[in-house]
Amino acid sequence: MADVLKKVPVREQDAKVRATNFEEVCYGYNEAEAVEEANRCIECKNARCVTGCPVAIDIPKFIHHIKENKFDEAFQTIAKSSALPAVCGRVCPQESQCEGVCVRGLKGEPVSIGKLERFVADWAIEKGIKPEPAKVKNGRKVAVIGSGPAGLTCAGDLAKLGYDVTIFEALHKPGGVLLYGIPEFRLPKDDIVAVEINNVKSLGVKIETNVIIGKSVTIDELIEEEGFEAVFIGSGAGLPMFMNIPGENANGVFSANEYLTRNNLMKAFRDDYKTPIMKCRKVAVIGGGNVAMDAARTALRLGAESHIVYRRSEAELPARIEEIHHAKNEGVILDVLTNPVEILTDENDWVRGMRCVRMELGEPDASGRRRPVVIEGSEFEMEVDAVIMSLGTSPNPLISSTTKGLEVNKWQCIVANEESGKTSKAGVYAGGDAVTGAATVILAMEAGRAGADGIHKYLTEK
Repeated sequence: MADVLKKVPVREQDAKVRATNFEEVCYGYNEAEAVEEANRCIECKNARCVTGCPVAIDIPKFIHHIKENKFDEAFQTIAKSSALPAVCGRVCPQESQCEGVCVRGLKGEPVSIGKLERFVADWAIEKGIKPEPAKVKNGRKVAVIGSGPAGLTCAGDLAKLGYDVTIFEALHKPGGVLLYGIPEFRLPKDDIVAVEINNVKSLGVKIETNVIIGKSVTIDELIEEEGFEAVFIGSGAGLPMFMNIPGENANGVFSANEYLTRNNLMKAFRDDYKTPIMKCRKVAVIGGGNVAMDAARTALRLGAESHIVYRRSEAELPARIEEIHHAKNEGVILDVLTNPVEILTDENDWVRGMRCVRMELGEPDASGRRRPVVIEGSEFEMEVDAVIMSLGTSPNPLISSTTKGLEVNKWQCIVANEESGKTSKAGVYAGGDAVTGAATVILAMEAGRAGADGIHKYLTEK
């Protein structure tokens, strides 16, 4: 008999094998495993997992349907709250959200809610099942800027309410950060991302690519000349941050954004694509979040000795525990309590190494984490031929600078009401990384849902 205190294990590629390919690491549950894991759920009357989910999926209900092998009903339950269940089942940090408050986890391990969501979504994709569209269209036009998780969620929710929604995407393919930011081995593009985007389109949402808002057309023109009654800005935060240390402009220094975009969107890892990407011998990725792990694991697969260089300890790494575990198993080396102070170059201005210092943890700072303090006399050189900066991102100012009356804060993030997405400009709403700065997929989706609710209320009362 299975131990109900422990999760049903999830099958995944062997670490040594997957470190050499870009195929998905985790295989997910099959039907028998999913039903077995679902039966661990005790279906709490006051389910804390639902309040722990940013998009408020009815988790006990969809898990109950899995127990009864009613996978179609499970999918439709999830689809009422989430436009991207196959994505979220893979990349959402459930351990700090729904699973983090699961009652089963008080004694033993929490229910694998994320893996169950993934199973249901993958089953629906395999069977060709799509979310239910609106029965009646109201003909009112809403524009959504950006086809990342915030934009797709907002567009999907508004389409279900009967609105005529058009998404404007700056790149040549829709998906935003799901497409360019997250590697294939974590989130397959053709089998998962493209299918879930098509599900949103099946609701009646139109997507126009290669449209740069602020250049191709402005928000004011969308409203005044093209008949859109409301606009949602979900353009993300694609402007990378750097350390501003000597040598940072050398050849061989990349932002994680550029490095991952070349590989994920432009398929540099594939021999049948011509996208250039530097083949490195030894790479240092500066940072400790999920994006840093993605960059380090990508460099490893492209043949480099891959290092994460992080100024705090391993316990303070902000990346998901699962991603850290996978990275270490694959061979990524963690150089913690280490901080670069200069990038060293050769006579041709190519990276040859970094000058670093050792750190120790002092008193907690404003974030609640212990502040890293330089250890005097600890300076040393680290030999590398490429450096990837993964220090966060901020919104591109193009939209805000071309939209009259749109307030931004000192970080160039759009100022918007958290509960409705309402901005300082009438009829314009915003959410996701464009408002908060770089955050998670599920938090962007939460903001997309809030924006859809805000727009619906605004147009209903207009």
